[in-house]
Amino acid sequence: MKVDLNLLPLFLAVAGERSFSAAAGRLGITRSAVSQGIRRLEDTFGTQLVMRTTRSVNLTEAGERLYSSLSSPLANIEAAFEHVASDNTPRGLLRIAVTSIAEAFLSGPLLASYAAANPAVSIDIFVSDEEFDIVAAGYDAGVRLGEVIEKDMIAVPLTGQQREMVVASPSYLAAHSAPQHPRDLVDHQCIGWRPSPDVAPYRWEFAEASIPFNVAIEPRITTNDLHLMLSLALAGGGITLATKDTFTPYIETGELVSLLDDFLPDFPGFYLYFPQRRNMAPKLRALIEHIRQWRQEIIY
Repeated sequence: MKVDLNLLPLFLAVAGERSFSAAAGRLGITRSAVSQGIRRLEDTFGTQLVMRTTRSVNLTEAGERLYSSLSSPLANIEAAFEHVASDNTPRGLLRIAVTSIAEAFLSGPLLASYAAANPAVSIDIFVSDEEFDIVAAGYDAGVRLGEVIEKDMIAVPLTGQQREMVVASPSYLAAHSAPQHPRDLVDHQCIGWRPSPDVAPYRWEFAEASIPFNVAIEPRITTNDLHLMLSLALAGGGITLATKDTFTPYIETGELVSLLDDFLPDFPGFYLYFPQRRNMAPKLRALIEHIRQWRQEIIY
């Protein structure tokens, strides 16, 4: 492998500053020259070293290895080049930030089968509904609803269109008349959701004659835990709302009853998203291909 050694100070500046602009200022060159130099270095190794978005710059796992190795004596630099070079085998730590409502991803089979097919990859899943910059936080990818993913991210479909459901148990409905219109929910015990204590409860969204509207319910119980919402609804604790995938098994057994179906339209589903496709790490590329294969098996 022939590496342009002039690119190493450039990489070290980016790694140290975590900013292309700051690195350019430190070296006395243009930001464009920094960007092109990093790309040439990544092309040499055949793997991504730096994750960059319009908001932040962070090192990939391979970039961290190179940065750490370059801090060693100069005699070890050649070994560092060979260590970071990709052999296209998925390996290393794959870190993914996932929203708690992504039932298709968190249910188990998809992740379990990916792990079985890629034994050299360790997987770290962080479940959170707070919105944050996955690149700045050091994650390889995230899973969110398509409508909330930043425009500078690449998104791969995980599910098809989604739909929310309003549900309650037969025991709750035996004691309370079923709502006929979303505005009737203000007279019911509702189980609400919010991502964190300092955020107002989620406003339930509906549509009538293709015109969207929302209802500001006053939840009797509020939580950030989807499974607690489900458990409370099953126990007759009130009416709640979440994605259809969450409730379908319980609708089929009769443990829950679907309400207000005519007021709940489809919306874009869940996506795996990440900053860029060029020189993608094999572990992430393998996950994307696994998701595509998994979707085909589900559809067909």
